[in-house]
Amino acid sequence: MKRQPIFWLGGALVAVLVCVPLQAQTVYRVVDAAGRVTFTDDAQSGGSEVVLEPLPAMASAVPAKPQAKAPARASPGAPFMPYDRFIIVRPESAARLSPEPFAVELDVRPGLREDHQVRLLVDGRVSQSALHGQAFWVPALATGEYQLQAELLDRQGRVRHRTPPHRVRIVPEG
Repeated sequence: MKRQPIFWLGGALVAVLVCVPLQAQTVYRVVDAAGRVTFTDDAQSGGSEVVLEPLPAMASAVPAKPQAKAPARASPGAPFMPYDRFIIVRPESAARLSPEPFAVELDVRPGLREDHQVRLLVDGRVSQSALHGQAFWVPALATGEYQLQAELLDRQGRVRHRTPPHRVRIVPEG
């Protein structure tokens, strides 16, 4: 039984899988004769290397203390029961923020039911689609005042709760 070619093929596959992500790490900006800008990972294109800033990271929330058994009202499909607390806690209301992405965190008590989702609104428009979580990233906003609100949606997508309006001001850096 001859196994050498299989090991060689497996080794070559591992080498390719390791090398491909390394080659795709650098991005180049190329401007053609008509002034059109394109981006490529081809170093031979004559483009200039683009240095990308790392995406902001948000610290994960402190894990909740394990509960013995969730009450029957928290099970999916159970009749809707209001939350005791559903508010935006970060950033603080009336905060003055620089024009860069920022995190919005909610305090939801009792914890978010499995069949509920939250979406974020900026000035009444959906900024972040519904998800099962309590933290959102808002992309960089232009200078000005904005109203943030979060909406709690049930499994049918109906709005069940809305946070009070939460105002923030984006101010120029400097």
